[in-house]
Amino acid sequence: MSLADRWAETIYRIATTENKLKIIMTPVGVIFWFGLSALFVFASLWLDKLSPIQLSLAAPTNIFVSVPVMIIGTALALWTAYTFIKARGSPVPINPPQKLVTTGLYSRLRNPMLLGWITLLFGVGILLNSISLIFIFTPLFTAINILYLRTIEEKEMEKKFGKEYLKYKKSVPMFIPRFGKRK
Repeated sequence: MSLADRWAETIYRIATTENKLKIIMTPVGVIFWFGLSALFVFASLWLDKLSPIQLSLAAPTNIFVSVPVMIIGTALALWTAYTFIKARGSPVPINPPQKLVTTGLYSRLRNPMLLGWITLLFGVGILLNSISLIFIFTPLFTAINILYLRTIEEKEMEKKFGKEYLKYKKSVPMFIPRFGKRK
């Protein structure tokens, strides 16, 4: 059994039991998520100071461009977090809803919360004139999350929801929504 399989199994066991560990680990997961994001922002600002290439959008321009992007990203993330909370779960993988969420934005793409967060990071990069946040750390954050989704979370979801998740995964794209009739 690979490390990813063992990790998916551990998350599955925690997520499918009623125990105090979920209550403790949910805030830990939230702190980790925000901490990783903050680390990437601060690392990008540090790298920008060392870089000879600078992004320099004038003060009102970077605000006018970044604020709508950040609002869209924040709205996506909050809307999907609300959807999970309404379904009696949380966005943290160890304390998810007990039923597969396939309504709202989840009917168009499997990971709208992550798409919102990536959009938010991109907007922060524009606001801060951070070329490394836009072109290095946001793509790196995206790659790390896709790797996690593919190797751990999707395996856990397949184990938890079986054919229902496999059908959902086949018909709903990961990040780029398809509009029109859903299969």
